Amino acid sequence: MQAPEVSRATAAATSIASSLGLTVDDAIVLQNSNKLTLRLLPCDVLARVQPGAPGAPGARQAAQFEVELAQRLAASGSPVAALERRVDPRVYERDGFVVTLWAYYEPVAPGEAAPADYASALERLHAGMRTLDIPTPHFTDRVEEAQQLVASRDHTPALADADRDFLGDTLRSLRRVISDHGAAEQLLHGEPHPGNVLTTQYGLVFIDLETCCRGPVEFDVAHAPDAVSEHYLGINQGLVRECRLLVLAMVTAWRWDRDDQFPSGRQLGAEWLSQLRAALDRAGLQ
Repeated sequence: MQAPEVSRATAAATSIASSLGLTVDDAIVLQNSNKLTLRLLPCDVLARVQPGAPGAPGARQAAQFEVELAQRLAASGSPVAALERRVDPRVYERDGFVVTLWAYYEPVAPGEAAPADYASALERLHAGMRTLDIPTPHFTDRVEEAQQLVASRDHTPALADADRDFLGDTLRSLRRVISDHGAAEQLLHGEPHPGNVLTTQYGLVFIDLETCCRGPVEFDVAHAPDAVSEHYLGINQGLVRECRLLVLAMVTAWRWDRDDQFPSGRQLGAEWLSQLRAALDRAGLQ
């Protein structure tokens, strides 16, 4: 979000929290991309804020899905972040923003989580997700979104034609290769990368559940650091490698979106294009 929008989003979150009886004297920005993550003090609540355009219910629906899924997973003992217990667990709206309120976890053990712990937490999350039967997109639907983005010059005007062709072909071929494995599928987190894993005094917990989809567990494992796959039991390592390439192609596509607000997104998009070409060469997939 740009500075004026950050100011308005922060005001909306603090106003909502105050109206619910929480004491808010300060708001610290923890993350700012397409969504804003705030730590509200002294009540020590984490607020996630995103624009909710009038007449476009997508943001509210995504937030509502995340809230409901977090409650169901927490009830099954899955390692997910908890909603703030002092207020009703629901989606709040004010001044054009959609807000959800979560427990704040004080960071412990700085640095990356141990691969074995990461794998164990992800296995537990997947076990909890296997008990749920809820409608979600398929992972190939998310690939299709990336393909459509790459194919649209209006939405990715800065992407050179040669790069556009390369990225579109890569997404198409990797989607087919992975689907042809015929691996067992289940509910997935969708993006369990290190940025969506918190190291807390209670162990590792996952956040940002609105990206959930269905697919093979290897698709989720591919978002984690490479060493994590060595500790996740019973997975197809070849499929993980192919999924890593697909994930890299997808996130590269998103960085070229004209509306992307990821910090240094365009620079990362160029770097990841080079990495993707090199990785495909090493894998013999070009």
